[in-house]
Amino acid sequence: MLITAFKQDPDLYRMDSIPFWFNLPPTLKNFQILFYQTHYGDWIVNTMTISAWVALITLLTAVPAGYALARLRLPGAENMGITIFMSYLVPGIILFLPLSRVVATLGLQDSWWALVVVYPTFTIPFCTWLMMGFFKTVPMEMEEAARVDGCGQFGAFLRVVLPVSLPGVLTSVIFAFTLSMQDFLYGLAFVSPGDQKPVPVGVPTELIRGDVYFWGSLMGAALLVGLPVAVLYNFFLDRFIQGITGGVVK
Repeated sequence: MLITAFKQDPDLYRMDSIPFWFNLPPTLKNFQILFYQTHYGDWIVNTMTISAWVALITLLTAVPAGYALARLRLPGAENMGITIFMSYLVPGIILFLPLSRVVATLGLQDSWWALVVVYPTFTIPFCTWLMMGFFKTVPMEMEEAARVDGCGQFGAFLRVVLPVSLPGVLTSVIFAFTLSMQDFLYGLAFVSPGDQKPVPVGVPTELIRGDVYFWGSLMGAALLVGLPVAVLYNFFLDRFIQGITGGVVK
Protein backbone atom coordinates (compact mmCIF):
# COMPACT_ATOMS: atom_id res chain seq x y z
CA MET A 1 0.00 0.00 0.00
CA LEU A 2 2.75 2.46 0.97
CA ILE A 3 4.84 1.82 -2.13
CA THR A 4 1.86 1.80 -4.52
CA ALA A 5 0.71 5.18 -3.20
CA PHE A 6 3.94 6.77 -4.46
CA LYS A 7 4.30 4.85 -7.72
CA GLN A 8 3.83 6.34 -11.17
CA ASP A 9 1.13 4.78 -13.38
CA PRO A 10 3.63 3.32 -15.91
CA ASP A 11 5.44 1.68 -13.01
CA LEU A 12 2.19 0.09 -11.80
CA TYR A 13 1.23 -1.45 -15.14
CA ARG A 14 4.62 -2.66 -16.40
CA MET A 15 4.60 -6.46 -16.47
CA ASP A 16 8.36 -6.69 -15.89
CA SER A 17 8.42 -4.26 -12.95
CA ILE A 18 9.16 -5.25 -9.37
CA PRO A 19 5.85 -4.83 -7.47
CA PHE A 20 7.48 -4.28 -4.07
CA TRP A 21 9.85 -1.47 -5.03
CA PHE A 22 10.15 1.60 -7.25
CA ASN A 23 11.26 1.00 -10.83
CA LEU A 24 10.64 4.67 -11.67
CA PRO A 25 11.15 7.69 -9.37
CA PRO A 26 8.43 8.10 -6.69
CA THR A 27 5.75 10.70 -7.31
CA LEU A 28 3.22 12.75 -5.33
CA LYS A 29 0.80 12.91 -8.25
CA ASN A 30 -1.51 10.35 -6.65
CA PHE A 31 -1.96 12.55 -3.59
CA GLN A 32 -2.45 15.63 -5.76
CA ILE A 33 -5.30 13.84 -7.53
CA LEU A 34 -6.68 12.87 -4.16
CA PHE A 35 -6.75 16.36 -2.66
CA TYR A 36 -7.28 18.56 -5.72
CA GLN A 37 -9.60 16.48 -7.91
CA THR A 38 -11.82 14.91 -5.25
CA HIS A 39 -13.46 15.95 -1.96
CA TYR A 40 -11.04 13.82 0.06
CA GLY A 41 -10.50 16.53 2.68
CA ASP A 42 -14.27 16.79 3.19
CA TRP A 43 -14.53 13.01 3.36
CA ILE A 44 -12.00 12.84 6.19
CA VAL A 45 -13.77 15.58 8.16
CA ASN A 46 -17.14 13.89 7.59
CA THR A 47 -15.82 10.50 8.66
CA MET A 48 -14.20 11.78 11.85
CA THR A 49 -17.25 13.88 12.75
CA ILE A 50 -19.67 11.00 12.18
CA SER A 51 -17.50 8.60 14.17
CA ALA A 52 -17.13 11.06 17.06
CA TRP A 53 -20.88 11.66 17.26
CA VAL A 54 -21.66 7.94 17.11
CA ALA A 55 -19.07 7.16 19.80
CA LEU A 56 -20.52 9.89 22.05
CA ILE A 57 -24.13 8.74 21.58
CA THR A 58 -23.12 5.13 22.15
CA LEU A 59 -21.20 6.02 25.31
CA LEU A 60 -24.01 8.10 26.81
CA THR A 61 -26.50 5.30 26.15
CA ALA A 62 -24.60 2.05 26.63
CA VAL A 63 -22.80 2.91 29.89
CA PRO A 64 -25.91 3.71 31.98
CA ALA A 65 -27.88 0.90 30.32
CA GLY A 66 -25.12 -1.62 31.03
CA TYR A 67 -24.85 -0.47 34.64
CA ALA A 68 -28.61 -0.71 35.16
CA LEU A 69 -28.73 -4.24 33.78
CA ALA A 70 -25.70 -5.35 35.81
CA ARG A 71 -26.34 -3.70 39.16
CA LEU A 72 -29.98 -2.74 39.61
CA ARG A 73 -32.43 -5.45 40.60
CA LEU A 74 -34.65 -5.17 37.57
CA PRO A 75 -37.07 -7.98 36.69
CA GLY A 76 -35.79 -9.90 33.68
CA ALA A 77 -32.51 -7.96 33.55
CA GLU A 78 -30.46 -11.03 32.59
CA ASN A 79 -32.80 -11.97 29.78
CA MET A 80 -32.88 -8.34 28.69
CA GLY A 81 -29.09 -8.32 28.36
CA ILE A 82 -29.16 -11.45 26.19
CA THR A 83 -31.93 -9.96 24.07
CA ILE A 84 -29.94 -6.76 23.54
CA PHE A 85 -26.91 -8.73 22.41
CA MET A 86 -29.00 -10.90 20.09
CA SER A 87 -30.36 -7.77 18.44
CA TYR A 88 -26.78 -6.91 17.49
CA LEU A 89 -26.59 -10.17 15.54
CA VAL A 90 -29.47 -9.17 13.26
CA PRO A 91 -28.02 -8.58 9.76
CA GLY A 92 -27.85 -4.90 8.95
CA ILE A 93 -29.53 -5.36 5.57
CA ILE A 94 -32.77 -6.39 7.32
CA LEU A 95 -32.99 -2.97 8.98
CA PHE A 96 -32.40 -1.06 5.77
CA LEU A 97 -36.05 -0.33 4.92
CA PRO A 98 -37.20 0.80 8.39
CA LEU A 99 -34.08 2.91 8.87
CA SER A 100 -34.53 4.53 5.46
CA ARG A 101 -38.07 5.45 6.53
CA VAL A 102 -36.72 7.03 9.71
CA VAL A 103 -34.11 8.99 7.76
CA ALA A 104 -36.74 10.22 5.30
CA THR A 105 -39.10 11.24 8.11
CA LEU A 106 -36.35 13.26 9.76
CA GLY A 107 -35.44 14.91 6.45
CA LEU A 108 -31.82 13.76 6.62
CA GLN A 109 -31.46 12.30 3.12
CA ASP A 110 -28.17 13.07 1.40
CA SER A 111 -26.63 14.31 4.65
CA TRP A 112 -24.03 12.65 6.83
CA TRP A 113 -26.33 13.30 9.78
CA ALA A 114 -28.35 10.33 8.53
CA LEU A 115 -25.41 8.10 9.43
CA VAL A 116 -25.22 9.62 12.91
CA VAL A 117 -28.80 8.43 13.40
CA VAL A 118 -28.31 5.00 11.82
CA TYR A 119 -25.00 3.75 13.22
CA PRO A 120 -25.93 3.81 16.94
CA THR A 121 -28.58 1.18 16.20
CA PHE A 122 -25.66 -1.22 15.65
CA THR A 123 -23.18 0.04 18.24
CA ILE A 124 -25.46 0.52 21.27
CA PRO A 125 -26.64 -3.13 21.64
CA PHE A 126 -23.14 -4.60 21.55
CA CYS A 127 -21.60 -1.92 23.78
CA THR A 128 -24.44 -2.26 26.30
CA TRP A 129 -23.80 -5.98 26.53
CA LEU A 130 -20.05 -5.35 26.77
CA MET A 131 -20.40 -2.78 29.56
CA MET A 132 -22.80 -5.03 31.45
CA GLY A 133 -20.07 -7.67 31.53
CA PHE A 134 -17.46 -5.16 32.75
CA PHE A 135 -19.71 -3.83 35.51
CA LYS A 136 -20.41 -7.37 36.74
CA THR A 137 -16.69 -7.91 37.32
CA VAL A 138 -16.48 -4.97 39.73
CA PRO A 139 -16.78 -6.31 43.31
CA MET A 140 -20.02 -5.26 44.94
CA GLU A 141 -18.09 -4.60 48.16
CA MET A 142 -16.34 -1.61 46.57
CA GLU A 143 -19.65 0.01 45.75
CA GLU A 144 -21.09 -0.79 49.18
CA ALA A 145 -18.03 0.77 50.85
CA ALA A 146 -18.58 3.94 48.85
CA ARG A 147 -22.19 4.08 50.03
CA VAL A 148 -21.07 3.64 53.63
CA ASP A 149 -18.80 6.65 53.12
CA GLY A 150 -21.80 8.73 52.09
CA CYS A 151 -22.08 8.24 48.32
CA GLY A 152 -25.43 7.61 46.76
CA GLN A 153 -26.13 5.25 43.90
CA PHE A 154 -24.96 7.72 41.28
CA GLY A 155 -21.97 8.85 43.33
CA ALA A 156 -20.76 5.27 43.85
CA PHE A 157 -21.13 4.63 40.14
CA LEU A 158 -19.29 7.79 39.16
CA ARG A 159 -16.44 7.59 41.69
CA VAL A 160 -15.87 3.85 42.07
CA VAL A 161 -17.46 1.68 39.39
CA LEU A 162 -16.81 3.86 36.35
CA PRO A 163 -13.05 4.44 36.95
CA VAL A 164 -12.48 0.71 37.41
CA SER A 165 -14.45 0.02 34.22
CA LEU A 166 -12.57 2.54 32.06
CA PRO A 167 -11.03 -0.22 29.88
CA GLY A 168 -14.55 -1.29 28.96
CA VAL A 169 -15.57 2.30 28.27
CA LEU A 170 -12.53 2.80 26.05
CA THR A 171 -13.21 -0.46 24.23
CA SER A 172 -16.78 0.64 23.56
CA VAL A 173 -15.62 4.00 22.22
CA ILE A 174 -13.08 2.37 19.91
CA PHE A 175 -15.63 -0.18 18.69
CA ALA A 176 -18.22 2.50 17.90
CA PHE A 177 -15.63 4.79 16.32
CA THR A 178 -14.06 2.15 14.07
CA LEU A 179 -17.39 0.63 13.02
CA SER A 180 -18.56 4.06 11.91
CA MET A 181 -15.32 4.60 10.01
CA GLN A 182 -15.50 1.39 8.01
CA ASP A 183 -19.18 1.04 7.08
CA PHE A 184 -19.94 1.20 3.36
CA LEU A 185 -23.52 0.03 2.79
CA TYR A 186 -25.48 2.69 4.67
CA GLY A 187 -23.17 5.48 3.63
CA LEU A 188 -23.68 4.53 -0.01
CA ALA A 189 -27.45 4.28 0.41
CA PHE A 190 -28.12 7.45 2.39
CA VAL A 191 -25.45 9.92 1.21
CA SER A 192 -25.10 10.96 -2.45
CA PRO A 193 -23.52 14.47 -2.63
CA GLY A 194 -19.77 14.29 -3.11
CA ASP A 195 -18.92 16.66 -0.26
CA GLN A 196 -21.15 14.78 2.23
CA LYS A 197 -19.68 11.31 1.75
CA PRO A 198 -17.49 9.55 4.32
CA VAL A 199 -14.16 8.06 3.26
CA PRO A 200 -15.38 4.43 2.80
CA VAL A 201 -17.97 5.66 0.28
CA GLY A 202 -16.14 8.52 -1.39
CA VAL A 203 -12.93 6.66 -2.17
CA PRO A 204 -14.37 3.73 -4.18
CA THR A 205 -17.14 5.74 -5.86
CA GLU A 206 -14.90 8.61 -6.98
CA LEU A 207 -11.61 6.80 -7.63
CA ILE A 208 -13.08 3.84 -9.51
CA ARG A 209 -14.68 5.14 -12.69
CA GLY A 210 -16.04 2.34 -14.80
CA ASP A 211 -13.13 0.06 -15.57
CA VAL A 212 -10.54 2.72 -14.69
CA TYR A 213 -8.93 2.27 -11.28
CA PHE A 214 -6.79 5.04 -9.82
CA TRP A 215 -4.66 2.56 -7.89
CA GLY A 216 -2.12 5.03 -6.58
CA SER A 217 -4.75 7.40 -5.24
CA LEU A 218 -6.78 4.50 -3.82
CA MET A 219 -3.78 3.25 -1.87
CA GLY A 220 -2.90 6.78 -0.76
CA ALA A 221 -6.43 7.38 0.53
CA ALA A 222 -6.41 4.13 2.49
CA LEU A 223 -2.95 4.86 3.86
CA LEU A 224 -3.78 8.35 5.13
CA VAL A 225 -6.84 7.13 7.01
CA GLY A 226 -5.70 3.71 8.16
CA LEU A 227 -2.17 4.41 9.37
CA PRO A 228 -2.97 6.93 12.16
CA VAL A 229 -5.80 4.75 13.47
CA ALA A 230 -3.57 1.66 13.48
CA VAL A 231 -0.77 3.47 15.32
CA LEU A 232 -3.09 4.87 17.99
CA TYR A 233 -4.84 1.53 18.43
CA ASN A 234 -1.65 -0.51 18.81
CA PHE A 235 0.24 1.83 21.13
CA PHE A 236 -2.13 4.13 23.00
CA LEU A 237 -4.74 1.50 23.84
CA ASP A 238 -2.29 -1.10 25.13
CA ARG A 239 -0.53 1.37 27.41
CA PHE A 240 -3.78 2.83 28.67
CA ILE A 241 -5.34 -0.51 29.59
CA GLN A 242 -2.07 -1.71 31.15
CA GLY A 243 -1.97 1.38 33.36
CA ILE A 244 -5.59 1.08 34.41
CA THR A 245 -5.42 -2.62 35.27
CA GLY A 246 -2.13 -2.12 37.09
CA GLY A 247 -3.69 0.60 39.21
CA VAL A 248 -6.66 -1.58 40.09
CA VAL A 249 -4.45 -4.49 41.15
CA LYS A 250 -2.45 -2.22 43.43
